[in-house]
Amino acid sequence: MAGTPRTLRAMNDRAALDLLLEHGPLSRTRIGKLTGLSKPTASQLLARLEASGLVLATGTSEGRPGPNAQLYEVDPSAAYAAGLDVTPERILAAVADITGREVGSFELPTPGRRPAQPVVRQVTDALDGAVKAAGLARGDIHRLVIGTPGAFDPGTGRLRYASHLPGWHTPTLLDELAAVLPMPVEYENDVNLVAVAEQRLGAARGHEDFVLLWNEGGLGAALVLGGRLHRGWTGGAGEVGFLPVPGAPLVRQVTKANSGGYQELAGSQAVPGLARELGMTDIPSGPYAEVAAALVERAATEDTVLNRLLLETYATRLATGLASLVSVLDPELVVLSGASLTAGGDTLRALVQAELEELAASRPRLVVGAVREHPVLRGALESALAATRDEVFDTSR
Repeated sequence: MAGTPRTLRAMNDRAALDLLLEHGPLSRTRIGKLTGLSKPTASQLLARLEASGLVLATGTSEGRPGPNAQLYEVDPSAAYAAGLDVTPERILAAVADITGREVGSFELPTPGRRPAQPVVRQVTDALDGAVKAAGLARGDIHRLVIGTPGAFDPGTGRLRYASHLPGWHTPTLLDELAAVLPMPVEYENDVNLVAVAEQRLGAARGHEDFVLLWNEGGLGAALVLGGRLHRGWTGGAGEVGFLPVPGAPLVRQVTKANSGGYQELAGSQAVPGLARELGMTDIPSGPYAEVAAALVERAATEDTVLNRLLLETYATRLATGLASLVSVLDPELVVLSGASLTAGGDTLRALVQAELEELAASRPRLVVGAVREHPVLRGALESALAATRDEVFDTSR
């Protein structure tokens, strides 16, 4: 029951472990000061955690008056978690130790409209590649989080809003994966995981209510309300690419068309077309998401009439859809993420902010996302690590 010595010890243990994760190696005295515990109690706590394999002694403090103090840190090998970032072109897998340090990664190409291997085999091959790179075995992984476009409907077990992801739509897929993997497996929308990464590591740290707008391969949003992801009844909250907006044709049967007004108005694929409409001729070739990012970056860094017009028009299009979101949700913060948005940096952000203030009564602060390298994968790892730490750090059992 609450308030028992065992419960209080567990609470102090968790507080100390969280401090060690946040600050790195700490001395007994420093842990005592940060937790408010006496030196004898802090010593008992550290001895208990060391005996349970959760912390280890690592070096001593130097450069301070008085004798050197023993330092302690969370034992990185106490547990491991894994994440997968799934796209139609590849599966990117990584393993992290309990401190969050990535210890192994692997990329499995998955080109083609029809998967060369069953999805279950793709997932296990990608996971095993990262596990092997980490020098571990599959059984060493405590939890796996898989990030995909779209969302698995909790009512049906089917993947929705991601018709471009071949092989992932069978209703038995989740059961098949659970049958072959020895660890708990969770599934999450890729943009939601970017929001997790930004909340834990990036531009949304310390914020409980924010919207993340993602624009790369597709246009989507993640909604964090009261500190928690809002997924919606069918897991489809944030599928704003389907949102009808002024300036774009009304699309009916959007899930069959896999398109919608906001996607057509401001998605990455719209940027090259906008550049052509404005009279630009030096448009690079390649996948549209890469082309869009290159055009936006050039427009933000090279001050010409056409570049300014491209950026201003793109900002207006982005703000048009955002106005609906912020009018309904009234968030504290909006994070702009994905290559087609981050490429514009603070220049694009300021333009979107100014347009949004003209279009919506609610006026949240806009920031550019800070997690740039594989943000979906980083979010999957952070999500898996959070659950793993809750399990492993629970010393009340």
